[in-house]
Amino acid sequence: MADFKASHRHAKITARKARLVVDLVRGLPVNRALTMLERSPKRAAVLVKAVVRSAVANAEQATEGSIDLNALTVSEARVDEGPLLGGHIRWRPAARGRAQPYRKRTSHIHIRLAPSVQLLESTPGKEG
Repeated sequence: MADFKASHRHAKITARKARLVVDLVRGLPVNRALTMLERSPKRAAVLVKAVVRSAVANAEQATEGSIDLNALTVSEARVDEGPLLGGHIRWRPAARGRAQPYRKRTSHIHIRLAPSVQLLESTPGKEG
């Protein structure tokens, strides 16, 4: 069985904030990961949940609906920094006629689903 992946590029959230949520679901079964994301108060949880659901839909599409969702785990979950929104640093007025720079950051969220390790190891073999 192959791996199934999905990504959300140029997500309008900083990578640092999104990594807090992604670290919660890495290595979990898909059903449990979706439950954790639904109950998380973080704004990034909505974006990560959408990417996990997209990966599940990709798995169903690739196997023509014959995949058991309980058999999938989140094998890889990572967040990379994306480009600055607008491609440059913006400026905000500050006291005494100065200007302060600020950045509108984006991120790329990547999720990969794989068959559960327990199911792969449960194949019967010789004991001895």
